[in-house]
Amino acid sequence: METVEASTLVYVSPEEIYEFLVDFRQYESYTKYVSDIERQGDEDAGAVYDIPLSWWKVTYTARAEVTDVDRPSQIEWELAKGIDAHGRWEIEHVPEEAPEDKSDACRVRFYSEFDPDSADGDTLNLPSVIPVSRIIDRVKPKIQTAARVITRRMIADLEGEEREIDLKVHEAPVSV
Repeated sequence: METVEASTLVYVSPEEIYEFLVDFRQYESYTKYVSDIERQGDEDAGAVYDIPLSWWKVTYTARAEVTDVDRPSQIEWELAKGIDAHGRWEIEHVPEEAPEDKSDACRVRFYSEFDPDSADGDTLNLPSVIPVSRIIDRVKPKIQTAARVITRRMIADLEGEEREIDLKVHEAPVSV
């Protein structure tokens, strides 16, 4: 298993961040590679989201299940089919880190653990002549760029204005 962990500061309350993150359906508005997310169940533990992803010749519908929540500080999830992955969003209230012109601050951390070998051509709906390793090599730089863009857009929606963000990547996996 490999891990990805990233964090940044957001200048709103933990409750606002939690409500924003727990509804996976809005994630489609931050990238052109995700569309038509469907939810089954409530937004808390037990909710299941079908998240269609599409890039180049790769199509995959991730089925993410919210497995546990600790309102307003943590949301745990796992993929229910295909790629072996699970993770969590952590929201740490750190009001002392708010700049003078902001009334609140939270450190938001995304953590994911995944098995890159669980992504095969059948799972990703790839033609059999295209090796998965070739796709992974092509997608690496796009994932890094997309993470920064998506995070900046999410923070702008949460805070009500765009700003530069400092996205810290804490661990770099071998394959992504």
